Amino acid sequence: MLGFARLKDREFVSVMQKTNRAILNPVFFISFLGAPVLLPISTFLSFGNSTRFALLLAATIIYLTGTFGVTVFGNVPLNNTLNRFELETATEEAITRQRANFERRWNNLNTIRTVTSTLALILIIIACLN
Repeated sequence: MLGFARLKDREFVSVMQKTNRAILNPVFFISFLGAPVLLPISTFLSFGNSTRFALLLAATIIYLTGTFGVTVFGNVPLNNTLNRFELETATEEAITRQRANFERRWNNLNTIRTVTSTLALILIIIACLN
């Protein structure tokens, strides 16, 4: 996003629309939906090991709320709104407003996702080493 921040408003909206459309593919969906399915299963299967279970349970809660939940209820609605925006017919003022409504909120949500997915991964690694 640091490079995207340097783009002019029209370029930014165009690039984000193209990025959001390109990411919707089978590889993305498998990786995006795999963790919310496999992490709770792994947590359930580790029930007898209290330390591993606690670590995986914490990772599951953090990931499902802070990464998956924020994506589904935060970033995806923003992406969908941006996707519906008619860039070709919009005025420069409308494009500037669209970017302002999108960029800061999307970046804030993305920061939450980055922190929580990193924390979840650290907990998973510690659980695997336990």
